[in-house]
Amino acid sequence: MFDLFRSRAKAVRIVLGAVLMLVAISMVVTLIPGFGSSTGDQNDQVVAEVGGEVLSARDLQTRVQNALRGGQVPQSMVALLVPEIVDNEITTRAVVYEAKRLGLQVSEADVARAIRSFAPMLYQDGKFVGREAYAAYLAQMNFTIPEFESNVANEMLLTKMKNLVAEGVVVTNEEVERAYKMKNETAKIEYVSVDPAKFRSQVTASPAEIQQYFQENAASFRIKEQRAIQMLVVEEEKIAATITVPEAELRRDYEANKDSFRTPERVKVRHILLKTTEKPQDEVPKIRAKAEDLLKQLKAGADFATLAKKYSEDTGSAAKGGDLDWVARGQTVPNFERTAFSLAPKQLSGIVQTEYGFHIIQVMEKQEARLKSFEEAKESLASERKKQTVFDRMQALSDEMRAELVKAPQNGAQIAQKLGVEFVNVPKAGAGDPLPMVGASKDLDESLFSLGKGDVTPVLQVPGNKLVVASVVDIMPSRPAQLAEVESTVRTAVVDRKVRQLVDQKARELLEKAKANGDLKQAAQALGLTWKSVPEFKRSGAVEGLGAGSQVMDAFTKPIGSVFGPVPVGEARFVCKVVGRTLPDPAKLAEEREMLIGELKHSKALERYALFAEGVRAELVRKGKIKIHQKVVDRIVASYRQS
Repeated sequence: MFDLFRSRAKAVRIVLGAVLMLVAISMVVTLIPGFGSSTGDQNDQVVAEVGGEVLSARDLQTRVQNALRGGQVPQSMVALLVPEIVDNEITTRAVVYEAKRLGLQVSEADVARAIRSFAPMLYQDGKFVGREAYAAYLAQMNFTIPEFESNVANEMLLTKMKNLVAEGVVVTNEEVERAYKMKNETAKIEYVSVDPAKFRSQVTASPAEIQQYFQENAASFRIKEQRAIQMLVVEEEKIAATITVPEAELRRDYEANKDSFRTPERVKVRHILLKTTEKPQDEVPKIRAKAEDLLKQLKAGADFATLAKKYSEDTGSAAKGGDLDWVARGQTVPNFERTAFSLAPKQLSGIVQTEYGFHIIQVMEKQEARLKSFEEAKESLASERKKQTVFDRMQALSDEMRAELVKAPQNGAQIAQKLGVEFVNVPKAGAGDPLPMVGASKDLDESLFSLGKGDVTPVLQVPGNKLVVASVVDIMPSRPAQLAEVESTVRTAVVDRKVRQLVDQKARELLEKAKANGDLKQAAQALGLTWKSVPEFKRSGAVEGLGAGSQVMDAFTKPIGSVFGPVPVGEARFVCKVVGRTLPDPAKLAEEREMLIGELKHSKALERYALFAEGVRAELVRKGKIKIHQKVVDRIVASYRQS
């Protein structure tokens, strides 16, 4: 694939490379209290105040957009998410305020180390890329350097407070024993699944039921906002097909770059390695003896690849039969290199000792240093020249078609014909709909549905090595649907509801029969359902054919022989019977004790911190240090509900 947006400026390349990490970093920075807070915009509306510092509307919207950008939260849930973000931010800022009040500090060096750990792209060859590239990287997320560094420091303060709160957590023997039992106890059940698929063919929806359902739920059936779109598409494959590079130009390239076509002396080699590193010195003679035995087997006709796969301790090559592929001088340690370059093709070495251990080496092929001929280099020269030409033409063509479309957003067909690119007319498309020639493109979708009528997208790269520019010709707002437009959807909803009701009815009937006679299998047969007995499982394990063991906790608490349910798993309902339980072996508790103590301490620390944070917040509220501007929160929530 050609890199359609590569840049020749080193600083710009660094920033563009950093952008590839934006989503990952956004997942980190959204945890940083105050990340993205405004330091100079007096027009920001204040959502809340904690100890004199503000959580602005901009801060809040930044967090929501980060969540949406990463696909962590669906758009439909945003209105519910906003109050939760506000609540979490206030609590987090309260703890940071308390940390500062207690005198906890984070140095500039601490902040620098933290940034380097989660943003290594800001350090090229171990050196900082410079303040300009750093600022450009942060600007991609609409943040400044002071904002970013201040909030990294706050996150580190938060971690210090968590560590302080966690100190002194104690776990008792009783808690460890209880956790061991909870973790390792197994239960055995039998069950009957009441599956909607079994009853769907028995259910229909009459016209009257469809009409009634639509009338009762009309607000739920809307035609989403749609847009009329015109797209101009330039395809790499078609551009490449028009390009031929004269042989004379290729010869000039060859003569100008001969050094790049020189092949050094090299050998294609495989080996078996028995390591001596990190092993006691008194074991070295035994390791050498084992190597000599392998060499003896090879000389007797044993298959090299088979022995390498079985015995070699070089994790990089053992699975490939010891194959290291082509090796040039300077790529291996001295003893290995001297031996490899002294062997003839197919020749076995003796035992070769290096700092890694004992090797048996075999050279498969050997090539002397040479200069590739023009004929040998011609194909790669043509490919490289063609890549650059395609890149240049696509960039120029896409820039030209965008400029033309900006002037006349509704004249896409004429512009496409003039420039010799593909024209795609889309009379109606909703957000997320796949588009002709393009398919699903998140970048194009986000761009199109952020524009107004007559606006034009930037040049965007889409799947299939294509560049696209699109204009919004018209916008058709979301509106209530007519029954005829959504009849099939309504019919499905009616059938689904009736099937659910039937499934619940059958599950209750099954449960009553099984409880009455104590025989789940017999009750299932009476209703034409399938009974199943499954292997034992743990609370954290899976129940064959049902799902997570956590969905049937009654199996661990109810008396053996009890029937329970219905247990909802997706659309199905399960009626179960406890057949047996097995307690874990107490003698094996010692093997897990340390791990269990660690897990319990971590869990207790989280609980203790939650109580501490809640207490800090309550105290600051009591002192008037926390103020929430509910009207601003409500306005932001309303804006997402409307969208």
